[in-house]
Amino acid sequence: MTAALPPRARASVRDVAAATGCSIATVSRVLNGDARVAASTRTLVLEALDRLGPAAPIARGHAGPDLGPVFVRCPYLLTDYFGLIVTAIADELASRNRPMLLDAGESSQSRHPLGRLPMRAETAGAILVLPPEHPDELARLARQGFPFVIVDPRTDPPAGAVVVSAAHHDGASALTSHLVSLGHRRIGVIAGPTEWLVSRERLTGHAAALGTVDLRQDPALVLSVPPTMSEGFVAARRLLSLPDRPTALVCFNDKVAVGALRAAGSLGLQVPADVSVAGFDDNDLSAAATPGLTTVRQPLEEMGRVAVERLLRVVAREESEPGRVELATTLVVRGSTGPTAR
Repeated sequence: MTAALPPRARASVRDVAAATGCSIATVSRVLNGDARVAASTRTLVLEALDRLGPAAPIARGHAGPDLGPVFVRCPYLLTDYFGLIVTAIADELASRNRPMLLDAGESSQSRHPLGRLPMRAETAGAILVLPPEHPDELARLARQGFPFVIVDPRTDPPAGAVVVSAAHHDGASALTSHLVSLGHRRIGVIAGPTEWLVSRERLTGHAAALGTVDLRQDPALVLSVPPTMSEGFVAARRLLSLPDRPTALVCFNDKVAVGALRAAGSLGLQVPADVSVAGFDDNDLSAAATPGLTTVRQPLEEMGRVAVERLLRVVAREESEPGRVELATTLVVRGSTGPTAR
């Protein structure tokens, strides 16, 4: 990981301005994540930082990076999935007397805070939850020697990065194996966005389980949608309205699955007598749904705690841990899945 890299010479903001032809004010705006800076200008400044070394940090009177706060970026609403991870991170940092700097909420997706992290003298490191940043930006942060850990990467992480995630492939495989054991062979999949790494990992796990009974997934039964309840409703109605409809639906998360339950009801289908429905996450929705939702439980709190542990090991320059830590998932069977009627 990045902590193993030797310290690099630091450029001043004036050096970066001279190298790019930008004004000092523009370079400062880039380093401060100002969303009003043009993308081409931001790339120009960040590439100069990559060549010259991170801009000289601003001394803020803190005890130093080894004892300083941890920057936590989770640019999403802190509900269910994200809320559980961030709460676990906060609790674990508090138990270690380590302050936290939180950058959260959907509005923060328009900001670009990673470029300025290496110049913050007081910040120990960062935990990035499902970071929406382009892989090049994450790779640049790694090359600049700033310690960070990624929780559930959205895209392929940079080489050598420390990553903490659930075992998505194994979880999806266990779920589909459960449906196969109930006799289901025509299984629809409502997946997440195709560019998300986790979507691809779950699809490969699903395909592996089908392969155990010499089946291949019918592409016509796979839809990729934003993982919301409303999108799950629309996608499920589309699949369940096919002339040869699926006997079971595997959904990207519990929100999508609840949307699928509602779609089945709107078409006069009984769950699980006419169609089985399964989700992923095991949040509050899954137990409250009618019928209770079969799903895969992700160890969200443990993911947050392990992310803190791994980051502080990197900050302390202890012997590096394996690059990727996958935490086991658990299949939770409830009333939404049953034997196929066909």
